[in-house]
Amino acid sequence: MLLKKKESFDIEKFWKEYEEAINEKVLARSLGQYLSGFPGQEYPLWGLAIATTGGFRFHHFPHEGWLTAISRVTTGGEPPKEKTFFIPKELISSVTMNNEKRWWKKILSPSNPTLVIQCCINNEERKVVVETDKTAEAIVQAFDTGAVS
Repeated sequence: MLLKKKESFDIEKFWKEYEEAINEKVLARSLGQYLSGFPGQEYPLWGLAIATTGGFRFHHFPHEGWLTAISRVTTGGEPPKEKTFFIPKELISSVTMNNEKRWWKKILSPSNPTLVIQCCINNEERKVVVETDKTAEAIVQAFDTGAVS
């Protein structure tokens, strides 16, 4: 029995198709975990934090392990669904990256940086928080330099 060679994932093709689907240019991206701030969104959710020419996007791609799949099938539940949220650039007042600066805190309780998007959603000031890594600095820079316009 011959095993089929697994097709490789083409990252360039993925981002090209993603840009075509949203009709915006992707300026920066990072893997992250959505923690809070967007109304009606459950958390935590792992996904992509994305700066586009139109604003900020968080895109969660569902994953189901075999144990949860069996549980879902036996209980008749729904499979997980893709979740996305979008904050138009006009509603964003600032995008910052919070890193722990105190050395003793870094040692005693290490944590990842958080991306904080200050915005107005449904006429209410909100702070959307996504835990990420240093690659999200490119998202902050995209908003700081005016690339998101």
